[in-house]
Amino acid sequence: MSRKRLSTSIAAAALLAVGAVACSDGGTTTVTVGASTSASSGDTTGGTSSGKKIKMIASVPPTDHGWLGAISKDAQAAADQHPDLDFQLLQAADADSQAQQIEQAIAQKPDVLVILPQDGAALTPVAQKAEAAGIPVVNIDRLFTAPDAATATVLGDNYQIGVLAANYIADQLKCKGNVVEIQGLAGISVTTDRSKGFADTLKKKCPDGGIDIVAQQPADFNPDKGLTVMENILQAQSKIDAVYTHDDDMAQGVVQAIRNAGREDEMFLTGVGGSQDAMDQIKEGGLYRATFLYNPNMAGTAVNMGRLLALGEGFSDLVPPEVPRQVIVPAAVVTKDNVADYEQYAFN
Repeated sequence: MSRKRLSTSIAAAALLAVGAVACSDGGTTTVTVGASTSASSGDTTGGTSSGKKIKMIASVPPTDHGWLGAISKDAQAAADQHPDLDFQLLQAADADSQAQQIEQAIAQKPDVLVILPQDGAALTPVAQKAEAAGIPVVNIDRLFTAPDAATATVLGDNYQIGVLAANYIADQLKCKGNVVEIQGLAGISVTTDRSKGFADTLKKKCPDGGIDIVAQQPADFNPDKGLTVMENILQAQSKIDAVYTHDDDMAQGVVQAIRNAGREDEMFLTGVGGSQDAMDQIKEGGLYRATFLYNPNMAGTAVNMGRLLALGEGFSDLVPPEVPRQVIVPAAVVTKDNVADYEQYAFN
């Protein structure tokens, strides 16, 4: 199977279409998918079968987090659309156990691997091993650190999320105030990009430095840690105007800490993801002011892409037909004004 890689941009409907022709050789393909076309859970290419049997193994972190739970559900829903897929979904508690899990998966000689790594850097060597063994790898969300670790990658635009958050918060505060940033897992690409987009945009939008980031701390996408981290920040900071959190689930702990301290009228908060809890609170108004949609349906796209790679096929709407090297799904700003338009994409 050969893989055409060149710069391309198409609509999401074309991206999700399943072609039945071979890929060709070349450079890098990046496909940007419009956020407005992000489908609800389980929306895939439709029931198709190649007449072959394709063995696909997917490895993801535990599903005890809302967004990760939705990732697993969407991956399984996409696989269920294809009778020719023998699909196995595995969960790993940490990077070491995930690496061991993928080693065992390689020994089973699947046709394709789909991996959402606990830590992209830590999982890069084992992903490279799979690729070297002739097993295509589709990387979801958290980037590997070497280009030869994946044949294709599906991710959200995390830098853009930081840009959108900075623009929203700066506009709300008119470039004056104290801001807290509650980050996700330290060191992974998702967190780094969300922080960098935020910082870069604040500097451009508020060049006089009227917005101060008075605290910046990771809480590992975990609601309990979000609660603890925010409690400590509230004790240390007497004046907070806004909180930028990197995750809707984690934000629930942050919200609890703020309300426990009786300071919900002092500040507002933004999240990331598009959980149902976040959207419900945005509709109510008050503390939870906005979230930035980060649709877990990217897992369904990854499964569809992996199937095509295993078949040596490509997306028919691309010229020539190919499987893109990279798919980037942009974010959308969800506020009280437009939450009704985006609630269909919410996950529990």
